[in-house]
Amino acid sequence: MGNGKFAARKLKRDANNNRWHDTNYARRQLGLDVKSDPLEGAPQGRGIVLEKVGVEAKQPNSAIRKCVRVQLIKNGRQVTAFAVGDGAINFIDEHDEVEIEGIGGRLGRSMGDIPGVRFVVTKVNNVSLHEMVVGRKEKPRR
Repeated sequence: MGNGKFAARKLKRDANNNRWHDTNYARRQLGLDVKSDPLEGAPQGRGIVLEKVGVEAKQPNSAIRKCVRVQLIKNGRQVTAFAVGDGAINFIDEHDEVEIEGIGGRLGRSMGDIPGVRFVVTKVNNVSLHEMVVGRKEKPRR
């Protein structure tokens, strides 16, 4: 324990070494979150819908949450994204181009009762999914 008049160098060195025991600091310095993130640190990403899937909600809820498997354009990775809204899944077809973003759970993980789903669909073929669900816009014919 250095607390003498000339102990600043030791205190500084010890503080820097001990920082690595802080999980958040270590992950940030090593860039682990960006490496493992399918969007590579970006706020949104575009992808092609491969299939529609139903994900069962966790206990104590009982429901089938309507999700889609998406292959990202930028790096070819596949992720599962949740279609928010009543009947929203009906506006999404296979091979549509969708825009996804993080679902907003803690530390970029899944949220609520949907296990393993970390993203939500925000746009389908460049039209807001929410606007289509509430009936303000129609899905474009391709």
